Amino acid sequence: MLTTHPFDDDKLREECGVFGIHGAESAAAVVALGLHALQHRGQEAAGITAFDGKDFHTHRAMGHVAGNFDRDEIMRQLAGASSIGHVRYSTTGETALRNVQPLFADLATGGFAVAHNGNISNATALRKILVRRGSIFQSTSDTEVIIHLVATSNYRTLLDRFIDALKQVEGAYSLICLTAEGMIGCRDPLGIRPLVIGKLGDAHILASETVALDVVGAEFVRSVEPGELVIIRDGELTSHRPFAERDARPCIFEYVYFSRPDSIVEGTSVYSVRKAIGAELARENAVDADLVIPVPDSGTPAALGYAQESGIPFELGIIRSHYVGRTFIQPGDKVRHLGVKLKHNANRALIAGKRVILIDDSIVRGTTSLKIVQMMRDAGAAEVHMRIASPPTQHSCFYGVDTPERAKLLAAQMTVGQMANFINADSLSFLTIDGLYRALGEAKRNDDLPQYCDACFTGDYPTTLTDFDENSIDDQFSLLAERVV
Repeated sequence: MLTTHPFDDDKLREECGVFGIHGAESAAAVVALGLHALQHRGQEAAGITAFDGKDFHTHRAMGHVAGNFDRDEIMRQLAGASSIGHVRYSTTGETALRNVQPLFADLATGGFAVAHNGNISNATALRKILVRRGSIFQSTSDTEVIIHLVATSNYRTLLDRFIDALKQVEGAYSLICLTAEGMIGCRDPLGIRPLVIGKLGDAHILASETVALDVVGAEFVRSVEPGELVIIRDGELTSHRPFAERDARPCIFEYVYFSRPDSIVEGTSVYSVRKAIGAELARENAVDADLVIPVPDSGTPAALGYAQESGIPFELGIIRSHYVGRTFIQPGDKVRHLGVKLKHNANRALIAGKRVILIDDSIVRGTTSLKIVQMMRDAGAAEVHMRIASPPTQHSCFYGVDTPERAKLLAAQMTVGQMANFINADSLSFLTIDGLYRALGEAKRNDDLPQYCDACFTGDYPTTLTDFDENSIDDQFSLLAERVV
């Protein structure tokens, strides 16, 4: 059973990344490189589907991209000039190969492979309808609902069937689909999940983040717009707008944690935003201290911003080892607690006797913060102040993020003061929601028409949540536990 690192099991996880290329020699090899750049978005499984002009070829496997797609015998099987791929995290349930994407089906219109980032929030309701109509599901993935909706549509062309399917789903999705005719990419009408377009010579690329374009040497062209559907065939890209125009609500947590800091999201440098978040945090929550210390690695840019704004020295007070295998520590073992120091260890000579400010991106369950604060105290810190580079995470996400049930979110159960006592910190403060928006260049959050999806902080969900509104939470969580997104 693959497990997460001891310091990584208390984070919100963006559960997948997608990458596709059309019109390139050895397309699957490029996809493998792109997926490697997106590995932070999903580390439990990976898959690639390629089309050689006649047949589709797929390889899916548990684990990282490296180790599965670096073997010649596998890559030779993935022949063709068009290919799409997917990396995923599992959620709390079974990690099953049948759920690893891309998913593929032979439809009346021909072969159809799909890779999906996001979550269909009416998947359970749609699945029940489809099963009653005779659909037979091969996975527990919400993505398979899209395939069945396409297969059962009464429209004639594949494009019309696909649009018909998308008009029946709600929630968040960035999709890359591969067919015999070309590659399709689309984004939900609110643009909650990201998708960008790139060029590598004459070939077109679709990817979750710009960093994947950088890694394969491609040029960034633009983002797929919210509600836009693009079709790439015969070296040309055409754009379609099948949905009514709506005000976009991209996920704000892409800037806080999900995206790599070297990515550009909606024209804005993620690294720059995270430094600006740290500066806002320093202005809002100043404290007299000797050192600013990031919680590696996600807290580093915000800690730099905090240090520069406050004038308090930035230091690497926690040293991270990059050589801990993902299967080394098993859940439930007594060794698990000791395993924390295999991944992160306090820089004792630096910390002893000092008042330290720890900067992290979020608090989910609070278990990680508790361990880090104790690590500082064990190293001799005189005071430990915790500063969080986002507002309190008080609500679950239903848009493709692996969020615990609300009862397990610390901020949903405790006040900030109670949380500080729980993690044994001398003080604890969070960035305000308006401070987060200021870091993104806004004056403040527009409460009447929010500029981003920030439901994990505010509970203001931008779409209907059919599966949850109809008292089917147990069914939905069962689906989420095994789904691929």
